[in-house]
Formats: sequence, C-alpha cells, structure tokens
Amino acid sequence: MTHTVTPAPARRAWVEHVMGMPISIHLRGASALGEAAERAVAEAFAVFREMDRIFSTYRDDSDLMRLRREEVVLSDASPLLHEALAIGEQAERDTVGAFTTLLPTGEGDLAFDPTGLVKGWAVDRAAARLLDLPGTSACLNAGGDLLVAPSRDLPRQGESSIAWRVGIENPHDRSQLASTVSLTEGAVATSGTAARGAHLYDPRTGGMVGRTGSVTVVGPTLLWADIWATALFVGDARTADAFDRSAPDYLSTVI
Repeated sequence: MTHTVTPAPARRAWVEHVMGMPISIHLRGASALGEAAERAVAEAFAVFREMDRIFSTYRDDSDLMRLRREEVVLSDASPLLHEALAIGEQAERDTVGAFTTLLPTGEGDLAFDPTGLVKGWAVDRAAARLLDLPGTSACLNAGGDLLVAPSRDLPRQGESSIAWRVGIENPHDRSQLASTVSLTEGAVATSGTAARGAHLYDPRTGGMVGRTGSVTVVGPTLLWADIWATALFVGDARTADAFDRSAPDYLSTVI
C-alpha cells in the first residue's frame, strides 16, 4: 500500500524590537516565502512603529506624551488617540471598572495611559496587513501575547487549515506549561505577576495587585483578550459576571 505524505507548509519568521518588546511574525503556508510575504511583513512592522510613535510613554515626542504635556489638543493629535480613549471608556464600562486608561505616572497622580490596550490593538491592526497572502497563516507574538491570523482564503477547519499549538505558562513554575491551546484563528492573552511582578493597577483600590497566579483569555481579537485578561486578574466576582455577560466569544482560564 502506498501512503501519500503531505509536506509541511513552508514557514518563515521575522523578529523586531518595537514598542519596548520583541515582536515576532511567523508565517506558514503557500505564500510564506517570497517577495509578497516580505512586503506584507514590512507593512505589519510599520504598524507597530506607528503605534509606538503615537502611544509610547517612553518617547517625549509621542502624540500621547505631547497630549499629556498639553502641547497639543486631542483634535490635533492622531485620530488613533481619540479611538483609544473611546475603547478605554468602553472597556471600563464592560469590566465594571476593573480596567482603566487612567494610570499612575510615578509622580503621585494619574494620567491618560492606554498601555493596557495598545499592544493587543497594535497586533490586531498589524495582522490585517497579512490577510491577503494566499494560503498562509500568520502568528504574531508581542511579549508573550499572540494572535493567529489565517489569510482570507484559508479554511478555518479541516485538513487544509493550519493550526498553531500555543503553550500557556504555569505562573507558579515558569519552566513548565500549565496547558496548551490549538488555534487556527484567534488570540491568546495572559495577565499576571509571574514575569513582571506587581505591575497591574486596580483602579478601585488605587494600588497595584501583587497576588500570584494568572488569567489567560482566548478569543477573536487580541485587543479584547488582553483587556479582559487584565480586568479578570485585577477584578472580583462582579468583573467575572460581566465577562460572562459581555464577552460570549471569549474563554478564560484562571491559574
């Protein structure tokens, strides 16, 4: 009997340090190699650099920092700043106050800082530049949170689909995986204190959350998976109830 072996899809990866973190783009499929992929990946990384120019809290010349210093008004800054403000307001409502874009500055006050949503949003926007590569699936990883984005023509199920196996770190022993998720499309975001310590702000107490553990959220977009992962780690039973009501397409895992 003759067995036909299906060759593994071609694959290629790129990595750049943008927005203060390593960001990788992995392609698998028919268009992973070649000039079209190079161009699409370059456009995707350009999105990350644009988001950094607008939202960085480490660049004095970013639109965000100029706005905070009152050198410009919101109407004169990038339209994405206005959009971030609207997303943040929606997230605060949906999470019953567990997510906020008013964060401590280190000088004893609070200021508009959409850091908690910008990374996921940037990944979603960058992935859009990769959707027209025929027969190809992309996996974008930004600081451990990631999005799997198949091209428009690629099946989401069946033998012709391309699945990515995503490991979820055990926050109590970072050398181990707590579980794995297989995705042909969608996002995985994790919030906790294992990697960066008590860096997540609880707007309801006015302090940082220092407890151990993590929350991982899987869903259609990294923007909202990341928002909900943060909110569920910071929040309480009211936030969990709001998640069940407001995010039916997202699943959470608490470790």
